[in-house]
Amino acid sequence: MIIRLLPALTLGAFLLPIVVGLAGTLAPAFGVLPAIGAVEPSLAPWRTLLDWPGFATSLRLTLTVGALASCAALAAAVALVIVASRWRRYGRLQSLLTALLASPHAAIALGFAFIIAPSGWIVRIISPELTGWERPPTGLVTLRDPYGLALVAGLAIKEIPYLAIMLVSALGQVPVEALLQNARAMGYSRTTAWLKLVLPQAWPQIRLPFYAVVAYSFSVVDQALVLGPGTPPPLAVLATRWFSDYDVALYLPAAAAAILQLGVVAAAIFACFLVERLIARAGRSWAEGGGRSGAADPLVAVVAGLALVAGALGLASLAALVLWSVAGPWSFPDAWPVSLTLDAWRSSLGSIAAPLEATVIAAAVATAIALVLCIGCLENEARRARRPGLPTMWIIYVPLLVPQIAFLFGVQVALVRLDLDGSGAGVIWTHLIFVLPYVFLSLSDPWRALDPRYARSAASLGASPARILLTVKLPILLRPILVAAAIGVAVSVGLYLPTVFAGAGRISTVTTEALTLATGADRRIVSIHGFLQAAVPLLAYGAALLAPRLAFRHRRGLA
Repeated sequence: MIIRLLPALTLGAFLLPIVVGLAGTLAPAFGVLPAIGAVEPSLAPWRTLLDWPGFATSLRLTLTVGALASCAALAAAVALVIVASRWRRYGRLQSLLTALLASPHAAIALGFAFIIAPSGWIVRIISPELTGWERPPTGLVTLRDPYGLALVAGLAIKEIPYLAIMLVSALGQVPVEALLQNARAMGYSRTTAWLKLVLPQAWPQIRLPFYAVVAYSFSVVDQALVLGPGTPPPLAVLATRWFSDYDVALYLPAAAAAILQLGVVAAAIFACFLVERLIARAGRSWAEGGGRSGAADPLVAVVAGLALVAGALGLASLAALVLWSVAGPWSFPDAWPVSLTLDAWRSSLGSIAAPLEATVIAAAVATAIALVLCIGCLENEARRARRPGLPTMWIIYVPLLVPQIAFLFGVQVALVRLDLDGSGAGVIWTHLIFVLPYVFLSLSDPWRALDPRYARSAASLGASPARILLTVKLPILLRPILVAAAIGVAVSVGLYLPTVFAGAGRISTVTTEALTLATGADRRIVSIHGFLQAAVPLLAYGAALLAPRLAFRHRRGLA
């Protein structure tokens, strides 16, 4: 009986806060926020927003950065999978992509900033021999540039692995080799066959993940705080600043900016839908035309090469965090520190203990709750032999498609009324909104792919449904369950805005501390926080891969 209630409870756990949050942001956007004495509906917040001197530039940055980053990530991911699928060590590439996927956006941004800054690693490596620079160049703007190009690069570095892994997963439902062999027999190049036959069949499975990338790219805050321009910033960063300001009157235009951000993301996703239809129509004509020129081959190879460069920069970003955290004296233009030391770690132990503890507790509890809810939903689905349709999948993606800034202020208002503002329970619940969809999406396919004959055999021997779940299904699915848990931990660790709004400044994690310190603290201290951001999810992934081998070391099929 209880298990039948879990689907409704699960949907309520992450949909109700979003609905309440949107309502709590929409009212202040039109002048209604009784807590600060605003009780009359008004368009004044929108006039304040539109009259702000940097508004047009903020909106332009939001649109250009979002469009460039999402399109570049998609093109690079597709090209990378096309080219890499013929490599013998394709699996090793997937492992590297997983390492980047596990690292939070903010950690990649911090490491990437250390690489491309005017005093960063790249400039140090080529100076002074190639540049003549004995001091960091003052006229070189490679970080926080006014066009947001550094932010576009940082977003692409993080999103390419995600889309590539989503595409690889989708290919499991497509007869790739059969399609390619038939196309090659008719004279098509491998790349052309991919674009004409394989990609159109895989696209429906990666459409929603791509829309999630679009939503994030158009509303990013954490990476924008490190890599993006600050005067003026993108729209989501502007709203965040106003929400965090001591002047409560700015809450109203901040809410208007948040609602506008929601409209921008909705318009971007709708534009993607229209472009998809146009490309499908043009692609159908191209496929039916029978052209075999292979003109796309060199372009795909070049884009795949750029994707590999992006991956290398991502790994170098993580390496930069590690190196700076143990660097001794390191003056410009030296390419390597004079010595390596743990002094920065020793001096930071007292300050990082509390944020690290809060990070681990929030991630562990939110992930555990998400696992219980998701396993219950999937088990209920299996017992009733009823799989959810496309509308349910859209509902699951809602927290990933709605900009965080659009509803988190409303969630904070609700938490204040419930006396959960600034509490651990409030932070965990807010994290659960985002952890739960990722856990469900990562666990649903392995769970549904489990051979039902195992359960039938156990039932024929008199086992109850609960015993079948505990003694048959969970042991067999231990590896995907732990991988889903690792993904949940990675998502929770990387959450910045949910922690800021729900924590109300009283609960800090390594992510919030890293971004707070990013612009003014010692690089060594920032690197320690950034390294911990990446280390916690990577340790979770390592445990997810190692634990089944240890638990089932005498059972080859399960290990």
